[in-house]
Parts: sequence; C-alpha cells; structure tokens
Amino acid sequence: MTLILALDFGGTKLAAATVHTGSKQWLRYERRLSPANANADTDLEIMRSVINSLLKGAKPEAIGVSFGGPVDATTGKVRLSHHVVGWENVPLRDLLEEEFGVPAYVDNDANVAALGEYRFGAGQGFDSLFYMTVSTGVGGGWILNGKPWRGAEGMAGEIGHMVVDPAGPVCLCGKRGCVERLASGPYMAQDVREVLRNVRAACPEDIPPRRASALGGAADLKHLACQGRQDKRGEVLRELVGDNLELVTGQIVSEAAAAGDNLAKEILYRASWALGVGIGNVANLINPQLFVLGGGVMKAGEDFWQVLRKVARETALPEVNFEIVSATLGDDAPLWGAVALAEDVLR
Repeated sequence: MTLILALDFGGTKLAAATVHTGSKQWLRYERRLSPANANADTDLEIMRSVINSLLKGAKPEAIGVSFGGPVDATTGKVRLSHHVVGWENVPLRDLLEEEFGVPAYVDNDANVAALGEYRFGAGQGFDSLFYMTVSTGVGGGWILNGKPWRGAEGMAGEIGHMVVDPAGPVCLCGKRGCVERLASGPYMAQDVREVLRNVRAACPEDIPPRRASALGGAADLKHLACQGRQDKRGEVLRELVGDNLELVTGQIVSEAAAAGDNLAKEILYRASWALGVGIGNVANLINPQLFVLGGGVMKAGEDFWQVLRKVARETALPEVNFEIVSATLGDDAPLWGAVALAEDVLR
C-alpha cells in the first residue's frame, strides 16, 4: 500500500499524520503547539521532529502540505504567514522534496481544508462549496464544479479580509472592520481584555447604556466598558482567568458566554454577525450550494450558529439558496485535504 505523509503548518499549532491511500484512518498522528516566539526556522525544526517520530525510518510516496498563509500553489512557495515571522518567500515544496526525495504539494490551509471536506467530509455529494476556517485567523477555500478554485494568483477565498464594518477597528491587514478583525479568536480576546481594563474608567454621562451593536469600533468597546461597570459584565471571564487578563483567549470567551457572561455574549454576537454578513455577500456573488465552517471559534455554541445563519439569510437575496453546516472533519480538515493533495500528485 502507498504511504502518504500529510502536514499542517497552522498559526499556533503544527500537525502531521501518515495514512495509506484509500484509507480513512490515520496510521500515526501527532500535534504540537507552536511556541509563542515561533518563527519559520522553529516551525520547520518542530515539524522535522514530528515527521521523524511518525515515519520511524519509513519513506512516504508523496507529501501533502497545508499552510496557514498565502501560498503560490503552482511553485509551492509560501508567500508569508500573518501569524509567524520569517515565512516570507520560503520555497517549502522544494525544501521538502529535497529532504525526502518524493513529490510534494503545498497550498493554503483554507484551500486544503475545503478539498478535505469535499473529498472526505461534509462536502461529499456537492459540486460547489465554500469552506471557512475561523480560528487564529479567518480564511476561505473554494470547490467549484468539483475542483479547487484558487483564483488568478492563488488568493481566492480571503473572506477574512472582506470589510463588513468600514467604521470598525483596524485589522492587521490595515483595513477597518474586516471579518477576521471581528470574528477571529485572538481579536475577540483582545477586545475583551480592552473592555475589562476600562471597566473602572469613568463613563461619559451622555452615553446611555445599550446593547452592543454589530459594529466593532472603539465607541462600541467604550459602551461595553460602561455597561460592564453597571451590570457586572465580565465577572465570569475574570473568574475563568483568575483576574489575569493576559490569559483570556477565544476559547475562554466561548466558555464564559456558555456560562452566562454577558460581555462574552456581546463579543460573540458581534463575531457571528460579521461572519453572517460575509457569508451572505459571498452567497450573492458566487452562489455555492454549501458553506462548510470549521475552526475553533465555530465551537462557540448553538446561539452563535443561530445568529450567523439568521444574518447570512437576511444578507443574501431571497432567491439565493444555500446551506451552512459545520465541518465534519474538525481540526483535521487541513490534514485530510493534504492527503487529497498527495493522492492527486501520485495520480
């Protein structure tokens, strides 16, 4: 049987697995967290260690790679990572092929995860789908007429940097109110920390308490801070992190919302609103049959999904039909997509 090596370079974690072609069960699997001060060299060093642990002297016939950032899929060169320094213009495919002596294929993680869900997961039986990963960042990948669609230069699917609130907070890309700025885990955590740090600050007398809007600008965060002082928003959040705000993460925000914390609920509402607007606009533009959503933020609970679906439906034209479902492969969607890439290389 043919052995395939699948690799996933994420923004905060690294994963690898081996599998035989035609199988739907991993032979071996390993996942490690990327250190806080990671760069391209440390990521590569960790991944080499993981690969050696998995292969134990065996040689794969092909390697499929998912990478968390823009990739030139034609050349296998990583353009950059938005979350890990040092990945600018790294010829990852060439490095792997030289080191292991087998063909490799490298693509952006959202594109790869879309292929994984199409071949092995929620997208089976559909001809067109848009996959979204909502985690450290927000990205998207297309399957159109049964084939990956990457755009003219491999940049199709970047829904994370679709502007849904022009007056919103500044995203790492430099624009305001991007989907990623409002819905990704690290940014939600950042906004929670900002609100909680300002809870004890004086609130303007002329700003009455109100429910946070879907908007994400500084004014909204000030409103949340005022409300936090008045109705004890954020108490569950503080308890979960022992009042150490540096420990707040997107997962903590989700846990606090599930436990009834109103500040966490406000932040998650804004995130689900942003995702819903993005999905509705994409539905109008391309009209895929299916939206498949994966990533850690999508584990936020049923209320999150209800708002997202409602806003997406309200944003899209009434005549535009689509389904929104959860990814069935979970965090392993990029790895299974990497398997599909390797199988295609072998063909």
